[in-house]
Amino acid sequence: MTVTLLVVVQVVTAVAITPLVVGTMRTVRARLEGRVGPGMLQPYRDLRKLLSKEPLRAEGSSTILVAAPLVLLVTSLMAVALVPLVTTATFPALPNDLFVVVSLLLVGTVALALLGLDAGTAFGGMGSSRHMMVAALVEPTVLMSVYALSIPVGSSVLSRIVLARSAELGRIVTPAGVLAVVALVIVALAETGRLPVDNPSTHLELTMIHESMILESGGRDLAWLEAGSWLRLTVLLGLVTSLALPWGLAQTLQLPSVLLALLLFAARVLVAGGLVAAAEVFMAKVRLFRLPELLAGSFVLAFLAVSASYLAG
Repeated sequence: MTVTLLVVVQVVTAVAITPLVVGTMRTVRARLEGRVGPGMLQPYRDLRKLLSKEPLRAEGSSTILVAAPLVLLVTSLMAVALVPLVTTATFPALPNDLFVVVSLLLVGTVALALLGLDAGTAFGGMGSSRHMMVAALVEPTVLMSVYALSIPVGSSVLSRIVLARSAELGRIVTPAGVLAVVALVIVALAETGRLPVDNPSTHLELTMIHESMILESGGRDLAWLEAGSWLRLTVLLGLVTSLALPWGLAQTLQLPSVLLALLLFAARVLVAGGLVAAAEVFMAKVRLFRLPELLAGSFVLAFLAVSASYLAG
């Protein structure tokens, strides 16, 4: 019962704060670019507006156009429940294992790609092919990065990795730990469609990846897609910050411990999102044919982190 309540608190908190994270990132970027911006609470209003509208679906589309947004949302929620964001508690029958979390993210990735292909438009197919190319380069890096951090612990369970890193400061400042976290940062940017991999604020046909796959969605379908994509951003930012700063996560249901964990989670994710948005102002989007070089570089960092972990052991 304690584990269930802690996980429920984590999921509710992540769902509640995710639009604020997106709004903060948009506001930070707008202010640094000399614009006022729509405000940090605009994502809440966008979701409310989309949820009140009936979805319009292209003629000839299949049930994928209906199922894919829900699959993306459900897998994102499951990832939120498993990744140690607020608590290190985990279900005995379903531990927050690295391979389970990566598989959930991959299911959402495939669902989004199928959504882009379902309507049969040129932009959707183009975006899906680019999306799967990025995913094929990103997923191995995630596995290698967290595997490098799991070698000293002897377990691929994320909560055990976080607890081990919080108990010993030396694990954080090791070459393996630094290289793995840097690789995860690049992966998080690529997986969530941020610069320099993708520009979330553009609708140019030759550059967009994520936006081209959801052009045929509207109303509630678009709301589920946006919510699922935003939750993936929160999960990856939370995972990186939990591994880089693994302190303050709740292990019991005591009120002071839970409140401290909630405040630290909100602060970490909001600050990380603001830093990403601030860095995007000074970045340019990498050309599509240069993306494999960038993502291969992150894989090399992850591989070096694994090698350093074995050498240190």
